[in-house]
Amino acid sequence: MSAPRPTVPIEGAVTLPARPENLPIDPKATALIVVDMQNAYASPGGYLDIAGFDIGGAAGVIEKIALLVETARKSGVQVVFFQNGWDPDYAEAGGEGSPNWWKSNALKTMREKPELSGTLLAKGTWDYALVDRLQPRKGDIVIEKPRYSAFYNTALDSMLRARGIRNLAFCGIATNVCVESTLRDGYHREYFGVLIEDATHQAGPPFLQEATVYNVERFFGWVSNTADFCGAVGQAPQD
Repeated sequence: MSAPRPTVPIEGAVTLPARPENLPIDPKATALIVVDMQNAYASPGGYLDIAGFDIGGAAGVIEKIALLVETARKSGVQVVFFQNGWDPDYAEAGGEGSPNWWKSNALKTMREKPELSGTLLAKGTWDYALVDRLQPRKGDIVIEKPRYSAFYNTALDSMLRARGIRNLAFCGIATNVCVESTLRDGYHREYFGVLIEDATHQAGPPFLQEATVYNVERFFGWVSNTADFCGAVGQAPQD
């Protein structure tokens, strides 16, 4: 494995085992990005399940993320939860003038089954809520987002920069859509993005997950896993 990326000395930095090379990170300049761990995407009876997607791997991912969140909180890593969806009337979805209206599978499902309107990914509903196992605590940040990327029309960038955060470790659903979209946007804003490979889930053919892993490792960031991330940030000196 290659040497860590060149950098000026960082007080409190630890070495994160990653591909294509190890990455020095300061846990206090790092955020754990928990992407869309909502009932819609991870629970039986949620949007993905209703739409016919396989959510069988979501339960295991939830447990990995719970471990990441617990370790992050103890180690000074900022925890950020994302929630994807819109107002109950779906005005925030954009209407027919938005590509989101045409491409969102949730919106297409509700057009095919009008009786579901107002129940899928609508704020205030069970579908929109975060799964019970992954609930925010004091000090965590919750960002509501109307599109795949959490940098779009949110305060995410300013909230991260105000806290001196440079490194973003990504976990959640779906790997090739909201996870990858936000990681790519972060790359263009000079964030060092890390995909926690075994704490992400893709409801679909395995090649979709593999494609995102390849893109991140080759072009947009680094790839690590739950055990290595927890082991690395857990070494950081505590205040």
